[in-house]
Parts: sequence; C-alpha cells; structure tokens
Amino acid sequence: MNKSVLIKKYSGEYQAFDVNKLINSLRRSGADEDIIQNIARKVQEQIEEGMTTKKIYQLAFNMLKGKSRLSASKYKLKKALMELGPSGFPFEKLVGKLFTHEGYDAKVGEIVQGNCVQHEVDVIAQKDNNHYMIECKFHSDQGRFCNVKIPLYIQSRFLDVKAKWEHQKGHETILHKGGLYTNTRFTSDAIKYGKCVGLLLTSWDYPMGNGLKDRIDKSGLHPLTALTTITKAEKTKLLDKGIVLCDELQENPALLEQIGIDKKRHKKILEDAEALCKST
Repeated sequence: MNKSVLIKKYSGEYQAFDVNKLINSLRRSGADEDIIQNIARKVQEQIEEGMTTKKIYQLAFNMLKGKSRLSASKYKLKKALMELGPSGFPFEKLVGKLFTHEGYDAKVGEIVQGNCVQHEVDVIAQKDNNHYMIECKFHSDQGRFCNVKIPLYIQSRFLDVKAKWEHQKGHETILHKGGLYTNTRFTSDAIKYGKCVGLLLTSWDYPMGNGLKDRIDKSGLHPLTALTTITKAEKTKLLDKGIVLCDELQENPALLEQIGIDKKRHKKILEDAEALCKST
C-alpha cells in the first residue's frame, strides 16, 4: 500500500501510517508471530486517509481478541491505564504496588509535613537509603501530555518536604528525591527540566526500557481494566471497591458475585486474571 497515507494521532496531529509500529505494538502482546503478521496485513488493507490511531487500534484489538484473550489483554495495557480514572486514585495505587513489588516500603495517599506547609503526597517509597516523594498525574485522554508546568510544581512541593526530611533524626545519609509518574507522556521540556533538577520521571514509555509498560510487564501487576471478560460497568464497580489489579481480584473472588456477575462467568474471569498475572 502507499506508505504516505496519513492517519490522525490522539494529539490531533497527522503522520504517515507505519505498519512496523503496529507490528511492534502487537509483539508486546506476546502473540505468535504469524498471528501478528496476519493482523498487521489485514489492518493495512483497511487503512484509509485520515483514519484515527484509535480506530486502527480497535481494528487490531478486535482481531487479536478473536485469537487470544490473554494477548488482547496485554495489547490493551495503555488503554487499560486510561480506564483507571476518573479520580486518579487507582493509578496511584498501581504505582505504589509497583514500588512495593520492587522492594520498597510504599505508602499511598500520605499527609506529609513540609518545612512550610502540609502536603498530600500520592506515594512515599523508601528502600535502604533511598527516600522518594512521588506525585502521580493521571490523564484519561491519551492525547494529553505532562508539560513543564507540572514538574515545576512537583519540584517546589518536594523541596518543601525535603527541607523537613533532612532535619529528621537518622536522615543524614538518606538520599531524598522527588518524582513524577504519568500514564501518558512528557513533553521534551518537561523531561529536560526533570533531568536538570533530578526528578524521577516515569511515563508510559519513559525512561526507555523502564517505563510503566515495561515495569508492568516485568512484574505481572496488570490492572483489572485490561481484562476482556468483564464489562466497563463491572470494572468501575470493582475500582469503586478499591480493587485495581488482577492479583487483587484473584485474592477476592467473592467480589465478582457481590457486584452482580453471574457465577457462570466467574471461572473464565479468574482464569484470565491468573494468566495475565503470570504472563511476565
């Protein structure tokens, strides 16, 4: 096909369709290569001028779901993070769980006294001599990025907290750092500023090889919103009960009945949740 066919990104910008980008995103799902190539070919045949990346994703997702629910769940991770809203608290809990999995003592939603004022901090994480204050910026719109204003604000809050922490007993040798996590992406200026002041920046794909998508895949801490066996309304009910991850659903199977899911569906849902947790 003509490679110059333009498609519309979430940001509203247009770019030439690149089938290799589609293939690489499908490979994240862990599906067999022949399935990936077959889906890429079928999607490519349906590409039209001005088609949105959202529409292209949906085409690929539907085809993949027909082949493997597990692969489809892994493929929709980015969208699953978007579905953790609108409050943003489930995203904070996910970030806290990632730190806990990586050996940190992590607490979510802490009130911390700064040198000047109190701050409500999304995640406090500590391991050995590392003490982190992490703020989480959740977006339900994939086209919204974190611009430089956000790390500027986070850094000012962190400096107030750091001034207080440094005067606490036993903190003389501890490394204090502020951090910003987002489920979308950072602008180039946001990254430049974050690097300059030493903020820990993490987005969907930043830092390269250690962004959210990589750390979730490595840990198996997949959000329940990635499951294809429960409806959006059912996911919302579970999130309202504080259940965010597939492993939490496995630990609390009775919740499926509590939110009104027919018992006939329980086995398939729990099997998919288990398979997703193990697919590291």
